Amino acid sequence: MEKQNADWIQEQDRLEDVLKVIESKKAAIEAKVGNVKSEIIDLRNAFWEDVTVNLDEPDDVIETFQSIKQQSELLGERERNHRQIYKQIKILERLKDSPYFGRFDFAENGETSEQTIYIGIASLLDEAEDDFLIFDWRAPISSMYYDYYPGQAQYETQFETIEGEMTLKRQFIIKNGKLKTMFDTGVTIGDEMLQEVLGNKANTQMKSIVATIQLEQNKIIRNEKSRYLIVQGVAGSGKTSAALQRVAYLLYRYREQLSSNNMMLFSPNPLFNSYVATVLPELGEENMQQSTFQEYAQYRLGSLFDVEDPFSQMEYLLTEMENPDYDVRLQAIHYKANLEFKALIDSYAKELEKQGLPFKDIKFKKKIIVSKESIAEYFYSLDPSISIPNRLIIVTEWLMKEVIKFERKERKKDWVLQEAELMDKEDHLEIFKQLQKKQEFSEETFDDYEREEKLIAKEIVRKYFKPIKAAIKKLAYLDRKAIYKQLFTHTKEQKVTQHWSEICSYTIEKLEQNHLNYEDTTPFIYLQDLIEGKKSNTSIRHLFIDEAQDYSPFQFEYLKQLFPNCRMTILGDYNQAIYAHSMNAPTLLSPELYEDENYEVIELKKSYRSTKEIVEFSKGIVVGGNEIQAFTRSGSLPHFKEVETREELHKEVLSKIKELQDKGHETIAVICKTEAESKEAFEMLKNEVPVRLMNQETYHFDKGILVLPSYLAKGIEFDAVIIYNASNQVYGREYERKLFYTACTRAMHELHLFSIGQRSFFFDEIEQDKYLEV
Repeated sequence: MEKQNADWIQEQDRLEDVLKVIESKKAAIEAKVGNVKSEIIDLRNAFWEDVTVNLDEPDDVIETFQSIKQQSELLGERERNHRQIYKQIKILERLKDSPYFGRFDFAENGETSEQTIYIGIASLLDEAEDDFLIFDWRAPISSMYYDYYPGQAQYETQFETIEGEMTLKRQFIIKNGKLKTMFDTGVTIGDEMLQEVLGNKANTQMKSIVATIQLEQNKIIRNEKSRYLIVQGVAGSGKTSAALQRVAYLLYRYREQLSSNNMMLFSPNPLFNSYVATVLPELGEENMQQSTFQEYAQYRLGSLFDVEDPFSQMEYLLTEMENPDYDVRLQAIHYKANLEFKALIDSYAKELEKQGLPFKDIKFKKKIIVSKESIAEYFYSLDPSISIPNRLIIVTEWLMKEVIKFERKERKKDWVLQEAELMDKEDHLEIFKQLQKKQEFSEETFDDYEREEKLIAKEIVRKYFKPIKAAIKKLAYLDRKAIYKQLFTHTKEQKVTQHWSEICSYTIEKLEQNHLNYEDTTPFIYLQDLIEGKKSNTSIRHLFIDEAQDYSPFQFEYLKQLFPNCRMTILGDYNQAIYAHSMNAPTLLSPELYEDENYEVIELKKSYRSTKEIVEFSKGIVVGGNEIQAFTRSGSLPHFKEVETREELHKEVLSKIKELQDKGHETIAVICKTEAESKEAFEMLKNEVPVRLMNQETYHFDKGILVLPSYLAKGIEFDAVIIYNASNQVYGREYERKLFYTACTRAMHELHLFSIGQRSFFFDEIEQDKYLEV
């Protein structure tokens, strides 16, 4: 006990010394930031006073340019310095609240003294700038804190492996600069620290986990060898958190080669982007680029079609079982997601090299400038060994010349003269200014009527033909819709797959309605790129794909093409594969997709989000759930109640919400199966309690009571979850099993389930002592 008290006093004294250093450094930097800010203001105000402007002679122009450049560079350097100083202040502010969270003592082999290493979110040197008071958690030596317990330990530097003995490992909880708790521990983070963190309430934004990184998570964060790092993690295993710490680690480790602009996250929905947006700034790093695959598809195809999103596809599959096209569409979704369909498209594109590529007429005022037949004839007259994209470049150049010829003839037409005569003074003056900019004539020559008339006619026609030329450069003369539609008309009678003829008819019907189903978006974009040339993004060096079980093999092949130079971190959970194409089919988590690649698979089997009772209940829902391990944080058993009527259900749900609020739960989710059911629940609740309805358009959420469909809840956690209707009528199909599991695993502390009538048959797999029937 005396040693514990002595250790506490020693650590408390050290913490106070470190806080003094932080305050001293912060004061010094704040004084400096004021000076730099004043310099920037002075430079901006005096910018043109310090620039020599002389445009009389060519040499003077060069001198002026150099003077402006020099002054601009000086201002830019000061502004960069100001941003860097501001960043340092933000880091010191964060350190002031909690300077460090861990310590270990390490005796390197061959050395007579031990090193005492304190770990925090950023490094801190002493006043003399000689010794580290705190090591950044990403530093090579810091890896031992996460990977070893007292005993033999080692870490890798850029040049060698350092071996030795860890003699002590200690953890701290420091809040508002005060030492709250400390304890010596074994492997990685002790249960005390995790209990402290995981026992807290859910937050509307994900937080950094650097103080609680586990051994298996650290393998994800510091992996530098694999081109494809595949993380199969059960619900609540911290895979997304680990991935975001991985971004921060890579930015630290390769700070000379990588920036946040070289990294990109593909997430499941815009809400998730908002949810994770604070993690990297909390660690002192800028956010990487974030998008969803749907946003990319909309960007590529939104001008051509009404593009369906994955949530609308999900709504169709969950609600349209009576639709006569249902089974055909389900088959289409499966087939269009796999690599067999990609091979069919590759074969079709090869045929188009020889014949059949559809084009559009190029028209002006309903007159055909170049017919689609002429374009096709010219295209196929070119050397067939030239690729389709390169032939289109040649065709584009030819069409531009043809349009220019037509444009010249058009200048003499009556409509041009009529437009010139009707032109008001302002338009006339505007044309004059445009022509003067081009130096086609001076004010002296503008009085030459004939010359003026020709130049105005030229400018009028040029204005009309400008969008035509722009469209040609964008290959708008290709009939993109017809290209994809033709794939189905030409193969309709072939035995491609089961129900292929019906799939073709269904797809053609949708295309003619100007509607592109979600399962067609990737194939359409892929075929478009085969024809027009690949749209690669070479600036992205590392791609993070979350909820990877939602991506098909076809999508993965396309992403590899889209980001050819990058490594990928691929995260997901096959137990949450809720989309139709992933049922009993390979997804990005399937190792068979990577057989010829440099890849590694890391599995996370322990769930930290939910209490042990919630994990034990929910793992009974899915096949192989016995492999899921629960963290030892106890709570109450999940509650289930069956009611007879919808009115009784509404009364019970409302009563439960008020009970959970009284307990202090700040985020309470009423999770419904579909959007339609969510709207029903919302209408029932909105006049009784403050509630918010979440849908695919929701970009962020606040604490409170939330109603949302099951498929939008992925990746998010709540203090308490109410499953609105867990009846067999609602969750009565085998392919809805993973959807039900996903909904249940959103709960951190409490899970309550209701059903109108008989409960779902999924309960049959769950041991009766794992929940309380009330």
